[in-house]
Amino acid sequence: MRERDRRENEPGPASPGGAGADESRNPGREGAGDSSSQTLQTVSSVAGLYREWFLDYASYVILERAVPDLTDGLKPVQRRILHSMKRMDDGRYSKVANIIGHTMQFHPHGDASIGDALVQLGQKELLIDTQGNWGNSFTGDSAAAPRYIEARLSKFALEVLFNTKTTEWKPSYDGRNKEPVTLPVKFPLLLAMGVEGIAVGLASRILSHNFNELIDASVKHLQNKEFEIYPDFISGGYIDVSRYNDGRRGGVIKSRAKIEKVDKKTLAVRELPYGKTTGSLIESILKANEKGKIKIKKVDDNTSGQVEVLIHLASGSSPDKTIDALYAFTDCEVSVSPNSCVIDGNRPSFMGVSDILKSSADNTVSLLRKELEIRLGELQEQWHFSSLERLFIEKRIYRDIEECETWEAVIEAIERGLDPYRKLFRREITTDDIVRLTEIKIKRISKYDSGKADQLIKGIEDEIKEVKNHLENIIAYAVNYFRQIRKRYGKGRERRSEIRSFDTIEAAKVVASNARLYVNRSEGFVGTSLRKDEFVCECSDIDDIIVIRRDGTYMITKVADKIFAGKDIEYVNVFLRNDDRTIYNAIYQDGKGGPVMAKRFAITGVTREKEYNVTRGKPGSRLLWFTANPNGEAEVVKIFIKPRPRLKKSVVDFDFSDLAIKGRSSKGNIVTKYAIHKVTLKEKGHSTLGGRKIWFDETVGRLNDEGRGKYLGEFNGADQILVVTRDGWFRTTGFDLSGRFEDNLLLIDRFNPDAVFSAVYWDPEQEFYYVKRFSFEESANLECFTHENPDSKLISLTEVEYPRLEIVFGGKHSKRDSEIVEVAEFIGVKSYRAKGKRLTNYVVENINEIEPVHRSEVRPVPEQEQQPPVGDEAEKSDDDKGYDPAQMKLGF
Repeated sequence: MRERDRRENEPGPASPGGAGADESRNPGREGAGDSSSQTLQTVSSVAGLYREWFLDYASYVILERAVPDLTDGLKPVQRRILHSMKRMDDGRYSKVANIIGHTMQFHPHGDASIGDALVQLGQKELLIDTQGNWGNSFTGDSAAAPRYIEARLSKFALEVLFNTKTTEWKPSYDGRNKEPVTLPVKFPLLLAMGVEGIAVGLASRILSHNFNELIDASVKHLQNKEFEIYPDFISGGYIDVSRYNDGRRGGVIKSRAKIEKVDKKTLAVRELPYGKTTGSLIESILKANEKGKIKIKKVDDNTSGQVEVLIHLASGSSPDKTIDALYAFTDCEVSVSPNSCVIDGNRPSFMGVSDILKSSADNTVSLLRKELEIRLGELQEQWHFSSLERLFIEKRIYRDIEECETWEAVIEAIERGLDPYRKLFRREITTDDIVRLTEIKIKRISKYDSGKADQLIKGIEDEIKEVKNHLENIIAYAVNYFRQIRKRYGKGRERRSEIRSFDTIEAAKVVASNARLYVNRSEGFVGTSLRKDEFVCECSDIDDIIVIRRDGTYMITKVADKIFAGKDIEYVNVFLRNDDRTIYNAIYQDGKGGPVMAKRFAITGVTREKEYNVTRGKPGSRLLWFTANPNGEAEVVKIFIKPRPRLKKSVVDFDFSDLAIKGRSSKGNIVTKYAIHKVTLKEKGHSTLGGRKIWFDETVGRLNDEGRGKYLGEFNGADQILVVTRDGWFRTTGFDLSGRFEDNLLLIDRFNPDAVFSAVYWDPEQEFYYVKRFSFEESANLECFTHENPDSKLISLTEVEYPRLEIVFGGKHSKRDSEIVEVAEFIGVKSYRAKGKRLTNYVVENINEIEPVHRSEVRPVPEQEQQPPVGDEAEKSDDDKGYDPAQMKLGF
């Protein structure tokens, strides 16, 4: 192979018509024409050229365009933009067109790439202060033309990104300028901004993280503590980071839009998932509606400064199920796969975000040490010359040069004058030092103040001592540096994306019914296009259906326009997998002339398109009675036995509740050995399954019947769940597993209309604390039980029978002893709409719930004996007004 490549690359004679022509192929042309016109061309292997040139190209794209550097977290175009803006910086805004033009001195790839990168930097709201229309990352609107918008470096960028003394430089692409190899960034900038880049055979996607959390993690790393960091997006929303994998390849996060229920007919998207705009989100919603996955009337986009997409539901649509369907079938939920790749030492490297942060924190320590060392050198030089100058003037050494006639004599005279004092200095006195002394002006010598000079030298010595202390305690110095950065720039950079554990949404359970199922029982056809035949139920195009025939065979299949399922269909309906509450009651004849059997069973999971049998499968078996009961109902039937000699009873009653529920393959119990004429319904049955056990999973905020989370109880048809929020609102709801709940839950439990609650709340209008006792009532809508003013604060809510409160006074009443309030004696039970009774007229420092004392003798105050609240009649002291309840430290 190598010999063949060598021969292919050897030069050979070439014809004027093309490279590589062989003389033996053109014998007639040998010696023809002038020899000067014959040129020799090299024949090169295409494979070799491809291998070398493609590798060069790929390396260039990876190193110089697409992948960020580990040291400063910037791509080359971003670094050059920031360097240009620093050179142009005068504190005022500059036209983006001017910035682009200036950056082209360093970046060889045209103005379009520079402009796009600059707009992206500006939209991240970290390094660049913007002015003008910079587009909208929520709606996807582009920025105005570069000549209309302006930018400048932010204060954060000026403090963290630049230091010419610690920057390594290299020539620009044309050699006319110098540009930084990397910027001396003292912050985990790469993780704060995130990056996406596609190179040749390589891609990098590092998600953005929270500013303050990155600083906290850097501090923990420097203190040798464990830390975890997770993405945070400017668009907000919810994120599930359970499979983040530290940002490495193979990890996945899920990002969801924040959807709120405005009312029963309207949903509102308030925050977007990662990488989506309102336009792309609305487009996916409309496509899902066209396919029948969801049912909506229209979508309105009211986004400006904040995201607001209103989704108007079709009549009869459940808001909770529609929210689940939006997550299942639209871009309201997206999966994001990170791929953390950076340039480390001129080579691409895959590393986790934790390793990137550790490298950034260590690099920050190194840069801070270098800055301190440079500063220490400058201070020592300053101390050296200041001390030298003081000796030169105070010891009047300058007089020794008055009679010197040559430059060499001047230098020698000064050296002789300084000889007695050389040991006082920290380094050797050089000729350059002496030359500097000769440059001191007479005016400065005449006005020299030795006191100020001593003070200056003392200040320099103190600063040297401080710098040396910082160098000796560089980690503590770096920790303080990070904390100061957070203090100055961390306000307003709180986490926007809320971290949650997402529940798994089963598409079949939330998809809208977009089709109608029909059956032709005699001919055996089932489908959504048989509109002239018997209607079965509403369904969706992704549902499974169960078909049971009169011979006892059954199968599960997908919904289709028209399928042949077998003649003599007894039962057909939508099939729900893992449904253990739908119980099938069947009476069948076991083979021709065999006994009559009865069974109750559930079908939870089977293989699609595979045939099963309700009976034992004997030839001649047939179903005599069959019902499907969604809640395990057990009916009573009349069985008419065919007349025969010596038959004592021709009609018998059979109660299915006497049968135990078993598996689908069980044979059942014998009802009779005689032939049956017919079976009819005598009495509808009741559920034999008992109530449904319900749990609330706090991690995902959903109900379930699988034992996850807090057990709420056993629920039957009309039972309700009480939902109470932290801001003083409540509602009751059913136990449908598709229901969704508020984010600020305080209490969720089985609703008991007789339960008495005691609540303490702050009334912002009266500026007093009130207590009330009441029972919650059924209400499908949110109702307020405190005060509807948004500044109202719910302080305490308890179901204790005899609660006790300790009131600790503050302000000018701080010397008063604490007061104990027996709530059951203090106020009687009223409606949740009642205002309640004022706790005290004095300034309150704290309210603590203390251990109740069980006293059966406690007599609750009858309503007619209660004293009217003193709130409206009592005068408020000056200290009472304007008291902020948020400052209270509650003891419970």
